Amino acid sequence: MSTTQRDILNLAFAAAVAVLAAVVTHRFFVPLLWAGVLCIATWPLYRRMVGFCGGRPVIAAAAMTALIVLVFMIPVGFGLLQAGREAPVLAHFIAEGNTAGIPAPGWLHRIPVVGADAVQWWTATLGQPHGLAHLIAGRPLGRLVSPDEVLRVLGTQVTHRLVDIGFSFLCLFFFFKDGDRLARSIARNTIRALGAETWERYADAVPVAIRATVNGLVLVGLGEGVLIGVAYFFTRLPSPVLWAAATGALAIVPFGAPVVYVAAALVLAASGNTGGAAAVAVWGTVVLFVADHFVRPNLIGSATRLPFLAVLFGILGGVETLGLVGLFIGPALMALFVTLWNGREGGVRDEGL
Repeated sequence: MSTTQRDILNLAFAAAVAVLAAVVTHRFFVPLLWAGVLCIATWPLYRRMVGFCGGRPVIAAAAMTALIVLVFMIPVGFGLLQAGREAPVLAHFIAEGNTAGIPAPGWLHRIPVVGADAVQWWTATLGQPHGLAHLIAGRPLGRLVSPDEVLRVLGTQVTHRLVDIGFSFLCLFFFFKDGDRLARSIARNTIRALGAETWERYADAVPVAIRATVNGLVLVGLGEGVLIGVAYFFTRLPSPVLWAAATGALAIVPFGAPVVYVAAALVLAASGNTGGAAAVAVWGTVVLFVADHFVRPNLIGSATRLPFLAVLFGILGGVETLGLVGLFIGPALMALFVTLWNGREGGVRDEGL
């Protein structure tokens, strides 16, 4: 057997092993991506934790993972607790509304400009029997038969997501613990396959892009929630803290914040507080415009040297392709693409957290 034939067989064997491994583990692909994103985004903090723990990586990995679990799961736990209390009422409302139709609320026609069209759409869509099921056909709640069925579907979906979250945190611990060894292995195999020059060119592109995206999306999103939450407080919107938290959470997703503050403005308008509704809508639009057009692109683009359109397409395309985790994977892939396009001068600089 010639050397060329042996190389082809080795390549085919390696490709087959990689494909089979992907098939076996595809169910855990998204949790692995989330764990990788969290590990890369918080790696500088983990290095400090190792020093704080006296150079013991296992203890540092456990402490860092526990800290991230607390940061994520405390608000999720409160949300699930509240949802559990309201779930039976919500399930009964969904099932009954689907069976008999949901009449348009009285305040809907009072919305300026679009009120009449909104009432017409509501009546034709949700006001008809089984209209809600038709609206969400093909989704987990597409079959709405009874409150028990709604609760079962909701419970299944929540359990599925919690299992994914659990696997993500489990993987995160091992990524922290074995991160240095994994990084050396990736570097060694990449250098062997593509050469040292290629590795040096791309080595920082992914971690810098992910950290910059975390700063640009998560931190800016939370800031939007705080600033718009001020308007909720001064306009006397019911439960302003809850509305602000929802705004900050959805602000992480492109075009998510307007859904919340427009809904808040509609609630204020329905209660007769037209001035407060206008103030919330205007202030939310101003905050969103400044954050999305100046702050966020500068944070992401300046660290990764990505043009604005590359950042935007990376975020939106990533979400469409991979879901929420695509918010962070998309810009990382665009950073690799821009680095490839620009050659040696296309690298990115690591500005940390």
